[in-house]
Amino acid sequence: MRVIAVVGPTTAGKSHLAIELARALDGEVVNADSMQLYRGMDIGTAKVTAAEREAAPHHLLDVWPVTRTANAAEYQALARAAMDDIAARGRVPILAGGSGLYVRAALDDLNFPRTDEVTRTRLESELSEVGAPALHARLATLDPKAAVAILPSNGRRIVRALEVIELTGQPFSATMPDYAKSRPAVQLGLTLPRPELDRRITVRVDHMWVSGFEAEVRSLAAQGLRDGKTASRALGYQQMLRYLDGDWTLDQAREETVQATKRFARRQESWFRRDPRITWLDAAAEDGLLARAVALARGGRRSAPDHS
Repeated sequence: MRVIAVVGPTTAGKSHLAIELARALDGEVVNADSMQLYRGMDIGTAKVTAAEREAAPHHLLDVWPVTRTANAAEYQALARAAMDDIAARGRVPILAGGSGLYVRAALDDLNFPRTDEVTRTRLESELSEVGAPALHARLATLDPKAAVAILPSNGRRIVRALEVIELTGQPFSATMPDYAKSRPAVQLGLTLPRPELDRRITVRVDHMWVSGFEAEVRSLAAQGLRDGKTASRALGYQQMLRYLDGDWTLDQAREETVQATKRFARRQESWFRRDPRITWLDAAAEDGLLARAVALARGGRRSAPDHS
């Protein structure tokens, strides 16, 4: 089975290209955006619309309630089952999303270490008491490589990394295999010049704010969003909850969402740039983009513009 993966930073156009590839290659799209697995998180994640889903079948959207903690091992099983099913029906699996760990979980030989509730609870208590930056500093001492790959503000992943280190006695980064151990796949990365990426992020957040995002978050809050350890920290949702709780004005929440999303996009780029298997395509050059992507998917020549 050969998988086509479309990856890159947020707002680069992954969903659109994946749909176009699915139509051109008789494929079906498998979601690799960790937050699009949550039901009701539509506007803030730029989830594909019903019309777009009619244009190409999509899998692994709206799977979990917002109270569910994300689980990469569970996602791995779901994604592989979906891809196997698509291939068994003679169609092409097209993995699309910007969650780097989920992309690797679907494609690579990742084995996820066990969890321990006592250890996890203790580390989460520390996170609440001292904050994510303090635990990130500890991680940087124990596993510098993992600390580089995890944002200092990403408390959930920092806790997981420290948990794995305690339970296994090995660096968290040791759980990531080299890039050679993977399923056969063509990985296409979309890249944009930094000013254009920043512009698109601002436009997207502005669109969220005028498209009913506040009402979406209010509805999800009534369904337990604040109790969701993963969903409550999603970009935009975390900031809107701060507004609903009276901590920020609506404008502050919007600006914080813009800035946090820009930082996240840079982190995405850094993650994917380390993977030598990805062929990079200029998302700003829309003319011919699909033709180049189709040629690469079918084994054509590589193309690798660099906007880093």
